[in-house]
Amino acid sequence: MTNPFSYAPAPESRSVVDIAPSYGLFIDGEFTEGSGEDRNKTLSPATEEVLAEYVQANEEDVDRAVRAARKAFEKWSALPGAERGKYLFRIARIIQERSRELAVLETLDNGKPIRETRDADLPLVAAHFFYYAGWADKLGHAGFGADPRPLGVAGQVIPWNFPLLMLAWKIAPALATGNTVVLKPAETTPLSALFFADICRQAGLPKGVVNIVTGDGRTGAALVNHPDIAKVAFTGSTAVGKAIARQLAGTDKKLTLELGGKGANIVFDDAPIDQAVEGIVNGIFFNQGQVCCAGSRLLVQESIQEELLDSLKRRLSTLRLGDPLDKNTDIGAINSAEQLARITALARTGEAEGAERWSAPCELPASGYWFAPTLFTGVTQAHTVARDEIFGPVLSVLTFRTPDEAVAKANNSQYGLSAGIWTEKGSRILAVANKLRAGVVWANTFNKFDPTSPFGGYKESGFGREGGRHGLEAYLDV
Repeated sequence: MTNPFSYAPAPESRSVVDIAPSYGLFIDGEFTEGSGEDRNKTLSPATEEVLAEYVQANEEDVDRAVRAARKAFEKWSALPGAERGKYLFRIARIIQERSRELAVLETLDNGKPIRETRDADLPLVAAHFFYYAGWADKLGHAGFGADPRPLGVAGQVIPWNFPLLMLAWKIAPALATGNTVVLKPAETTPLSALFFADICRQAGLPKGVVNIVTGDGRTGAALVNHPDIAKVAFTGSTAVGKAIARQLAGTDKKLTLELGGKGANIVFDDAPIDQAVEGIVNGIFFNQGQVCCAGSRLLVQESIQEELLDSLKRRLSTLRLGDPLDKNTDIGAINSAEQLARITALARTGEAEGAERWSAPCELPASGYWFAPTLFTGVTQAHTVARDEIFGPVLSVLTFRTPDEAVAKANNSQYGLSAGIWTEKGSRILAVANKLRAGVVWANTFNKFDPTSPFGGYKESGFGREGGRHGLEAYLDV
């Protein structure tokens, strides 16, 4: 029997975005072909259709981009902060004006629901440029000395889960502080960065201030190891982050790393169940769980475990999985076949190790990369699904009896990026938050971001902070 109250399809039109069949590199203010013959394809994760071809940049291409950025640095860094701020304000406004186009593009290339790119990603992207535009002429009041100086050329490597937002996190503070940039987007999601290059031209940004080089890990390695890069900013996997740290050890390059996570979402017995369930869903199923700070470990107080899980399963059964361009879709496509294979393998490991698997009843589309919202119960701290970052819509449920046990279990991880606390007692929030070894602790909410608030982790989640006043420091010679 069909549900008489089910939502009718409400697809967003693809016609608002014009994707070219092929893209070059953005170097010194112009789109240019690569020096080699290699090209890659970017696919739509929801349909597996080819969206466009793009250049696989080699060391020669990266060198051209760095030289352009180095040349532009002299004039850009000499500009008064208020003048640099004007460019950032202009970029922010153009992003707002083109937000519908960019949201559709991001959904096509990444696979996440249009509801998220439209209502979360794009407003935050613009907000970061607005925020750091305001800092550009106030750097002497940021707490880093009376006249802090920029570093030079920043090499920035970003992931595929929030392509445009991670670009904003990296580029906005770099430009505000007077640095120039060479940015490499992820190999599966290059399109929004290439569209941003067009926005830079539209804003009249001086040539060479922002350069975009596309490609896989070889391009990233060439960028990180280039001798004229003064600062490296990387967001991505812990394994690659460790490799970069080893490569840069002994050099004078500044480095910030924002890596993996295995966030604990702690629900105490006095928490409002319905509110907590919404926070749990947002914590792990937002962007299909492909979030470094996802609340992938649910720690629930024993006395409310049954009630909470019953409510959570009911809620998961209402989530709509399907076409990411449909405005009613809650769960979109996994970003790539490679990532889907990793999620599938780790879920099978969870079952093999004895955890009880439950997946929301939903029909998976015939084409594309899909994984149903899933949770594991009967999980211990020894289970792989409680330790390893799955980076998918998979929740591991553990229990605790006392606040001290909750803290001990939450901190029992090689990661330390995020955590959540659900309780009606403000004193408990403060007491527990102070003991959690996590860079971001949310109270009675989850995945709440703001450009004024710093973000970053401890332990194997990396070091350095992005966002807020703290995010300026990594781009200043202090």
